[in-house]
Amino acid sequence: MSDPALYPYFLGPYGENDGLLEQLLVEFLRDHVYWRRNLHPEDPPAIPTMARYRPDYQAFESRLRQQLHQLSAALKRSVPFHSQRYLGHMVSDLLLPGLAAQILTLPYNPNNVSEEAAPVTLDMEREAGMQLAAMVGYAVDPRQVPCAFGHLTSGGTSANLQALRLALSVKCYPVALRAAGLPGVELPGSDAEAFMLPMEQAIALFCAAEAWLAGQSPRERRIWRRRIDAERVEHLGLAGFLAAHPRLQTPVVLAPATAHYSWSKGMKLLGLGRAHLVQVAERDMRLDLDDLERRLADCAARGQPVLMAVGVLGSTEFGTIDPIDGLCEARDRWAARGLGFAVHVDAAWGGYLLSLLRNEDGTLRAADAVGREFERFPRPEVHAAMAAVARSDSVTIDPHKLGYLPYGAGAFLCRDRRPMELLAEFADYVFADSSALPGSRLQHLGRYEIEGSNPGAIAAAVCVTHRVLPLDAKHFGRIQAATLSATEAFEDLLTEWAPRLRERFAVVVPFRPDCNLLCIAINPAGNADIGRCNDFMQRLRRRLSIDPAAPKADRSFFGSTTTLRGEAMGQEAMAALLRRLGLEPPADAEDLESTRLTVLRHTLMNPFLLDEVNGINYLQRYLAWLEMILPEVECEWSSATATGSGVH
Repeated sequence: MSDPALYPYFLGPYGENDGLLEQLLVEFLRDHVYWRRNLHPEDPPAIPTMARYRPDYQAFESRLRQQLHQLSAALKRSVPFHSQRYLGHMVSDLLLPGLAAQILTLPYNPNNVSEEAAPVTLDMEREAGMQLAAMVGYAVDPRQVPCAFGHLTSGGTSANLQALRLALSVKCYPVALRAAGLPGVELPGSDAEAFMLPMEQAIALFCAAEAWLAGQSPRERRIWRRRIDAERVEHLGLAGFLAAHPRLQTPVVLAPATAHYSWSKGMKLLGLGRAHLVQVAERDMRLDLDDLERRLADCAARGQPVLMAVGVLGSTEFGTIDPIDGLCEARDRWAARGLGFAVHVDAAWGGYLLSLLRNEDGTLRAADAVGREFERFPRPEVHAAMAAVARSDSVTIDPHKLGYLPYGAGAFLCRDRRPMELLAEFADYVFADSSALPGSRLQHLGRYEIEGSNPGAIAAAVCVTHRVLPLDAKHFGRIQAATLSATEAFEDLLTEWAPRLRERFAVVVPFRPDCNLLCIAINPAGNADIGRCNDFMQRLRRRLSIDPAAPKADRSFFGSTTTLRGEAMGQEAMAALLRRLGLEPPADAEDLESTRLTVLRHTLMNPFLLDEVNGINYLQRYLAWLEMILPEVECEWSSATATGSGVH
């Protein structure tokens, strides 16, 4: 059932809250105009009132209106993300606080690269970072050590890259201190030992070096900083750094097969190389801790440095949650054995689900307290994984996904703010004096972020939304709860629906969902060929995809597909799934591992899928529609197969 508390949160599938949004926009547009007029009322208008009657003014207005009308008409062919009939990608209706705050801020056009360019929204970005850090369970009191740090990014890709940058800087810094010969600080006995330090010890060494430098005269401090900087990986580049320390190897990053492709991109951009992104096996689409342990043992035996182990909280394609608690335990266990590495949680999709685990005072809710609202969520292992995010070293979250905020709003968080100074850049024309002690300079977010110019309007949207809807179970968590309830209802419907189609179609849920994303595999009865099954699913996908050439969205429902890969599922699990569908698994193990199976992917973000007001269950309607079109797609597929034409 839909939650009445959510009714004012969104513009609404039918535009139900248009009056509120219109009133807010008009009110604050007028307020902005009054601000312009009263800034210096003694200054006369630069554009005369009578200018609007000039022919060139009227011609400009005519062209402008024509282009805007054309744009408005063209946008009607967009995917209707706001609709309960949209079950596809990770996009939904926008929350009114964020939408209004962004539009309100746009005419002011703040650039969060510096304090001077954005005195208001830069504070809001810092606040948004701490709001998110508190939600994941990091300490946010500056008097506490460690204290978290967070900033917004253009999306999850930038946040993941930032995590790699920080981990690499921290890993390489102790080696640079040894090369510079810094006195007054106890350094590791060898480069290899320095390179293998756990994150906490490397950060402690950084802080000790900073404290020693702070005690030197300004001249000595400058000399030593230049000496250290000359040895750092940021100055030498990774190739130069490794050439200067020939006994060191390029560190590897361990990530599950479900990890987003941005990790491959980040490895290439930082010069680490795609070959050093090591894929950890999965068990039922979740990271296999036994395989992780084997790979860490192998790295330790070979003296292979590990930069980071990545866990996914809500995989982009399948919504599965990795055992983050097991990852953190492995990090701590191997740190004691001399193999240090960071743990990063890629929670681009599932990060906001953590609001369900927070009481209003920020304390953690127990699994049974969370579970009272649901039939099955969260399973004990899922709650343990989510609770363990607080123990990770860094996190990626996308407010433009389950935060229901405009693109592009990603976020990077780290548990300990102190080493962020290793990422600092400086430009006289952008940043104020940087002579303050490390940590106090973090107000200049642009010094640390990958992006230069950074829209303050996005920061306003994120911060205002979190102020209106605090990131706890009582407020923001209610949106997440509605989507999880819909997912459980969808699971229940499928248990009744699949047997009804058994005579003509095999319908299988490949694995249990951990959150609000659910996949379905379908195969026509009697078909044993995987390629033909994929061809059938591609034809079904066309029925669920919008036609941009059509004058309007002409689909009853909208969805998406993804691909299950044998290498991600594991050979045994993939073979079992294929058999359940009536498909013949490849006999060769290598062929089975490279098998690809197309499945329907349902992202259940809309909180009004179970419409109690009108008595409509849109998920039920969706399955009824699928049941109607599946025979049509099968006929089309059979005809194409008979004539030898397929989907390419």
